[in-house]
Amino acid sequence: MSINIIIAGPRGKMGSEAIQMIQNDPKLNLVACIDRKNNGKMLYEIDQLTNLDVPIFEDPKQCFKTIPADVFLDLTIPDVGFEHTKIALQCEVRTVIGTSGFTDEQIDVLTTIAEANKVGCIIAPNFAIGAILMMQFAKQAAQFFPDIEIIEKHHDQKLDAPSGTAMKTIDMIRETRKPKTQGHPHEQETLSGSRGGDVDGIKVHSLRLPGLVAHQEVIFGRSGQTLTIKHDSLNRESFMDGINLAINHVMKLDKLVYGMENIINPIQNDTHRNE
Repeated sequence: MSINIIIAGPRGKMGSEAIQMIQNDPKLNLVACIDRKNNGKMLYEIDQLTNLDVPIFEDPKQCFKTIPADVFLDLTIPDVGFEHTKIALQCEVRTVIGTSGFTDEQIDVLTTIAEANKVGCIIAPNFAIGAILMMQFAKQAAQFFPDIEIIEKHHDQKLDAPSGTAMKTIDMIRETRKPKTQGHPHEQETLSGSRGGDVDGIKVHSLRLPGLVAHQEVIFGRSGQTLTIKHDSLNRESFMDGINLAINHVMKLDKLVYGMENIINPIQNDTHRNE
């Protein structure tokens, strides 16, 4: 039985890549798109996308009420994605969100709606499997290397800084690391902001340049040694396996899950049990 999907953001680079991924998977079926332009058109009418006979809606509520769907995939921007997701969950459509930059308050609101309607929802700051492993390894390393700096690098069209991946990495590190002041106690910035952002003493630096996609280094220091955990997404195809995994997994959920590590861990455990 196929999974019927609605995508928001079909004209974006992530959206167009996700459309190709869905077309290449016989278990997935694209049934509609939500787009702030091209209302009433079919997907094949938009240049450089696809020949699919799929309707486009500007109004998300109308889309969810008109088109039966199993999963809504949002690949837009934070404010838009938040509003889309609220409506989807209220319409009892399972949701996978590939939009970073949500606030804690917004995540709390979506969590409440998902639980009230018993609808699955996955929010993933990063879908790349390697990036998820990077965050898990960083959490483990922080137990032994509490002095940490993060450098995250993205394309120059990214709206949020630091990235959702950097903030999720910090959230996971804070589970094993206590707040700690790093560097010289009398350190001073001669250029404001040169030491980056600060969360519990962890310094975070955001780079935005054309030519980049999504990259992060977590650098640990200890007397006489350093440890660097690094991940690079060289193209947006790197996110598709994770999106596919999330679409399949959200079908089993009746609540909101934040972070793909919560999906990968059970799979790893199942694998170990079968060995």
